[in-house]
Amino acid sequence: MEDIGARILAGDHQVQYGQNQRTKIKALVVDDNMINQALHRTLLRNLGIENHVVGNGREAVDVHCSGRRFDLILMDLDMPVMNGIEATKKLRAMGIQSTIAGVSSRSVDENIQEFWEAGLDDYQQKPLNFPKLVSILQKVNHSV
Repeated sequence: MEDIGARILAGDHQVQYGQNQRTKIKALVVDDNMINQALHRTLLRNLGIENHVVGNGREAVDVHCSGRRFDLILMDLDMPVMNGIEATKKLRAMGIQSTIAGVSSRSVDENIQEFWEAGLDDYQQKPLNFPKLVSILQKVNHSV
């Protein structure tokens, strides 16, 4: 199998990550910051990953309640209405088995441990970049 991560890290940002799979990877970006939303959408789109954006954890839960499913959820920690910890707990309680990657500007904090315990599969400190996203996607690839 081709090492897509190595191609991306070598500068080939036109790789279609989901191309060799039966179904294309779908991602949900959950972040209240419009700049982070745009950055994450662009990174995902450049890898050929279909994505949808919501502004808080409550919207992430609601979009799943409406029947939408995603292979990857990029979950911010600090958001209004419902934070990433609470949203991750609710999604896991609903039986959502998507790869959930916490993405936050916090580096060391007791909330990070609580975030992991809520049901994260990965955690990356902001800003998200291609190497960090590739690391997350390799976990999705193994579970899809």
